[in-house]
Amino acid sequence: MKSRFAIVFIVASACSVMAADPTSAATPPMGWNSWNHFACKVTADDVRAAADAIASNGMKDAGYIYVNIDDCWQGDRDEQGRIRPNAKFPDMKGLVDYIHSKGLKAGIYSSPGPKTCARYEGSYQHEEQDAQQYAEWGFDYLKYDWCSAEKVYQHSDMIAVYKKMHDALARTGRPIVFSLCQYGYERVWRWGASVGGNLWRTTEDINDHYDRMSVIGFDQDGLESFAGPGHWNDPDMLEVGNGGMNHDEYITHMSLWVLLAAPLLAGNDLSKMSQETLDILTNKDAVAVDQDAKGQQGRRVAQEGPLEVWAKPLADGSVAVGLFNRGESVNPITVNFKDLGIRKQVQVRDLWQHKSLGSFDGSFTVQVPRHGAALLKVQ
Repeated sequence: MKSRFAIVFIVASACSVMAADPTSAATPPMGWNSWNHFACKVTADDVRAAADAIASNGMKDAGYIYVNIDDCWQGDRDEQGRIRPNAKFPDMKGLVDYIHSKGLKAGIYSSPGPKTCARYEGSYQHEEQDAQQYAEWGFDYLKYDWCSAEKVYQHSDMIAVYKKMHDALARTGRPIVFSLCQYGYERVWRWGASVGGNLWRTTEDINDHYDRMSVIGFDQDGLESFAGPGHWNDPDMLEVGNGGMNHDEYITHMSLWVLLAAPLLAGNDLSKMSQETLDILTNKDAVAVDQDAKGQQGRRVAQEGPLEVWAKPLADGSVAVGLFNRGESVNPITVNFKDLGIRKQVQVRDLWQHKSLGSFDGSFTVQVPRHGAALLKVQ
């Protein structure tokens, strides 16, 4: 039987903790977003179904709390310029209240340009009105997508453009997580936090294929110094369960994202997912790596061709380690504990299989399937 797991090690070591924003996104946001599966077909009923699923299937207990409507909800503006939802969202306040009634939070989407990516109404020259409207409806999260801003702004305007919306959100008096979606342009990781961003996309869009997911995920190496409590690098939403990858590839996807301290926004149809998909999304040991209070993003510590070892220091002094096989056949991968700053015997726990693997000196080796991963805790 093929091994199907990702390994994370947790290893004792000292690491500095970045300054936290105690009011918003102290750990990477977790929830669901409508785009990857529903795109412009999304309706209020789809969003309610997602909220129902999260509240009842164990996802809420695992930490998934945001129910985020992406593009295609917008209608036109009224005579005063206030944005109105389209016919698929006849009662936006009622929908948000429903999400809140489940003990969850609600997210909305817009663009600083005249139009969104799908050519619906954007927030250009209506930033203050839109921020107030989102607050009146009760939203807790805004994804702000650059898109047609290209038509009215230069890339050099990005800092001012994103700060303008953040300041408008702040004036509402409602805490609203601010997600910058501008694909990593202008090295956003260097300035995203300064404009009030709680997370910022570091890449172009993900899709449900291993090659795209792996390029995006593994290219996050080197950005770890810019992430921390309250402000996170965002390699885009999860594709787990959408059907374009196999089990081992989805294990790699989830394992890499938790090591990256990435936001975990499921992008599948939660009302119809398999138990296998739910088990990946709600694995408590894996999620704990992502949500660790230290808030440190993992990085690559060793590589041999397509075989990579990544490590993420954790708040209890241990380190989470992932062993990734980007090759086309099963391969043994070894983590040398000295690469983790460890020169004594350690205890190794398999985080996907929830079991201890024993004590080891010097190194640990495991067979990892094609496009697969291993996630362990070493202590």
